[in-house]
Amino acid sequence: MKQVKLHDKVFRISISEQEIDSAVQAVADKINANHKEDDSIPLFLSVLNGSFMFAANLIKRIAFPCEISFVKLASYHGECSSGKVTELIGISNALVGRDIVVIEDIVDTGNTYESLMATLMRHNPHSVKIATMLLKPEVYQKTLPIDYVAMQIPNDFIVGYGLDYNGLGRNLPNIYTIV
Repeated sequence: MKQVKLHDKVFRISISEQEIDSAVQAVADKINANHKEDDSIPLFLSVLNGSFMFAANLIKRIAFPCEISFVKLASYHGECSSGKVTELIGISNALVGRDIVVIEDIVDTGNTYESLMATLMRHNPHSVKIATMLLKPEVYQKTLPIDYVAMQIPNDFIVGYGLDYNGLGRNLPNIYTIV
């Protein structure tokens, strides 16, 4: 489908499933290279709902023992960020001394990332890195490093590959931009 209609909006394809697959593999290769001499068992922490596809495709390409867990945070309503991050499902794992890799669907302003980092640091992990499928560098407002970026995109509203518009579009294998 070159275009999809979700609720009252039309979206056009902007990133194909094949491009996404290549970008996910590149991130997995970097993470694998960074951990090949490491004996620790890192915890991958997927931020729901949007990162579920990226997390599933990334974690099956990780070539060393690891764990995965999930948190659910909310900051978007419709097309706009609320500016406030709400924790809907919190951290259930012991993080003290652990190496953590946060898996995000998209980093735009960085508010969700900054809020999650503050929460994680209170648990005294050994290290925290972030892997994001998408980064909007035009609107990123924070100084926190982003360790693994699959793709940089413009500041467009997008859906697909886990991202939604009012609940629809998460199941699309491609990424679509609003028309």
